[in-house]
Amino acid sequence: MNWDQIEGSWKQFKGHVQSKWGELTNDEIDQIEGDRDVLEGKIQEKYGKTKEEAKKEVDEFLSSV
Repeated sequence: MNWDQIEGSWKQFKGHVQSKWGELTNDEIDQIEGDRDVLEGKIQEKYGKTKEEAKKEVDEFLSSV
């Protein structure tokens, strides 16, 4: 699956994102609106990850869905 598919079906993937990154609030997930860069930024903020670590986590998430 690629990010364009997730972005186009964001409402369906919000639950997957919530289960993967449980510290993200519903409001934050709504703010992401399928934007990968925003998701990576939120992961960096909430989990204290570097940009590279957040990108890697999102890449791993893409492989798992």
